[in-house]
Amino acid sequence: MRGNYKHVALGDISIISSGGTPSRTNPRYWNGNIPWVKTAQIQNCAINEQDVDEWITKEGLLESSAKMIPAGTILMAMYGQGKTRGQVSILNFDATINQACAAIELKKGVDRDYIYQFLLASYSRIRALSNTGGQENLSAGLIKEIPLTLPPLSEQKAIADLLSTWDEVIEKTERLIRVKEACLKGQIQRLISNRCDFWSQIKPKKIFDTITEKSFTDEELLSVTQDRGVIPRSMLEGRVMSPDGTTASYKLIKRGDFAVSLRSFQGGIEYSNYQGLISPAYTVLRPKMEISIDFYRLFFKSYLFIEKYLSLAVIGIRDGKQISIPDFMSIKIPVPPMQEQLEIAETLNAAQHEIDLLKQLLKKYKLQKRGLMQKMLTGEWRVKPEMVMSYE
Repeated sequence: MRGNYKHVALGDISIISSGGTPSRTNPRYWNGNIPWVKTAQIQNCAINEQDVDEWITKEGLLESSAKMIPAGTILMAMYGQGKTRGQVSILNFDATINQACAAIELKKGVDRDYIYQFLLASYSRIRALSNTGGQENLSAGLIKEIPLTLPPLSEQKAIADLLSTWDEVIEKTERLIRVKEACLKGQIQRLISNRCDFWSQIKPKKIFDTITEKSFTDEELLSVTQDRGVIPRSMLEGRVMSPDGTTASYKLIKRGDFAVSLRSFQGGIEYSNYQGLISPAYTVLRPKMEISIDFYRLFFKSYLFIEKYLSLAVIGIRDGKQISIPDFMSIKIPVPPMQEQLEIAETLNAAQHEIDLLKQLLKKYKLQKRGLMQKMLTGEWRVKPEMVMSYE
């Protein structure tokens, strides 16, 4: 205990339950007017009715294990691939939930928003509680054991309000990024898509050489990412796997080159602003004619290029999809006159730079909120008494 903070388990201050799924084979149970929430909607945010994509009938509710959950309840994802398991949301309307969602209905004397913020901050620890046999998941029993640090109710409210202010700033910044990205997409449509038919169409093999330079073992190891291009591995967060043995087979990539992976159809071809080594699984492209690097750096990441041009080089189906490098080198892509490349690149660069700055700011906001949560939710930092008194 720190000061007048108490240590409790989530099950001590709440009732934990899960929902159910009406039979999919009974048409009487589906396409009704009762919202049915799944783990896909639990994304560390508030869930609104427009987020729901499936609805059940009154019969589906009464004749199955589904149950109504009141608005204002905290939901936690019990199962789910990737990052879903352990995430939480606040339900903003009365709804039913499936069996992979846990409803956390709090008892009196506890502030919901404080508990929500605490569970957000405890995400990594909650995932570590998962069962390890077979598919990892959280049971109601494990969720009840989640440890909480609980200050007096008035201080819970003060802390929750303070943290929610950061959430508002983060949400507004995310919304602004989405608006700016939509504007950039519109600029690409106007400056490139609408003019493609008037430009020369040339095969990539006439624009780029495929480069295979190996045995540069003293060069820095680089990673190819979809959101940051080709960057040094030292810039990656978290654990990074190092190659076993020698890097003699790794390919040298230089600043101004492009890297193509077999999975490039998912996010476009990546530009390298660094010199170093990348996995031999990548194809390195180096311009052999005069082009604007900035124009193609942005073009290769655009929705237009990925959907209209790169898709022609995709082979396989479902999880077996991949880029055929010979096919890609033989499709035709637009090559505007150099002056147009430079002008378009300048305009799009300015828009992209603004988005990048906003993303950096968003990252700092999230980092600062995380640090504040760590201090305040453990009692290491306390809210000023005069602020707490306003909530009593």
